[in-house]
Amino acid sequence: MASRIESLFSVQGKVALVTGAGTGMGRQFAHTLAEAGARVVCVARNQARLEAVASSIRDAGGEAVAVAGDVGSTAGVEAVFDAAEQAFGRVNVLVNCAAQVDFGLFPDVKDENWEALLNVNFTGMMRTCRSFSRRLIAAGEPGAIVNITSIIGEQVIPGIPTYGTLKAAAIQLTRSMAVDLNGQGIRVNAISPGYFQTEMAASLFESEAGKALIERHPLKRLGRVEELDGPLLLLASDASSHMNGAVVTVDAGHSVYLF
Repeated sequence: MASRIESLFSVQGKVALVTGAGTGMGRQFAHTLAEAGARVVCVARNQARLEAVASSIRDAGGEAVAVAGDVGSTAGVEAVFDAAEQAFGRVNVLVNCAAQVDFGLFPDVKDENWEALLNVNFTGMMRTCRSFSRRLIAAGEPGAIVNITSIIGEQVIPGIPTYGTLKAAAIQLTRSMAVDLNGQGIRVNAISPGYFQTEMAASLFESEAGKALIERHPLKRLGRVEELDGPLLLLASDASSHMNGAVVTVDAGHSVYLF
């Protein structure tokens, strides 16, 4: 029998939908939630990557399905949630990891790149949260949203103006939703990671500028995605039942340094 503490951080029996589940943090979170007892709906655009993630989870004894979908349209988001409900029932944990990045100084920002990131990183998050909350409210059921933001949405480094701006907007959206959904039984919180080793960030941290950023890090290294497992399970489980509108920073203290 699980102890009280083990039960507190458990997501046993919950249905968790993870966007951006094909790579990086999303892939890690899908595995972590499954290991903690959730039935996981892995969502991204690349079907082959998703199938590999879902298959790996099932091979480890977990429950997972791959649902190829694009958060870039309302119809696409609704189709994803319909497929999730058909597979496992109503989703009650939503983890928003889907994101793109565009490197370059502000004068070089291209309209098409701005629009693409806006649609995925911010509007896509809004769409998934809206569908998730509407469905739970209609059913009179509780749920938890965990948005993945970034310390780059709170501090500024040169060369990532679009990504940083949209992560800042995601932080504000998290707080606004927490207020509007308060009393509906739906909690909305965020994890704000610092510099982590992911496929999306690889080109930055392999560059000379990126290596210089790592040298300024308190631990002189990038974070490992598994170091986000604890904060994820905290916010996805009943352990955070009194947390709403919180942004949990995970960066080894990087953002509190004055350099």
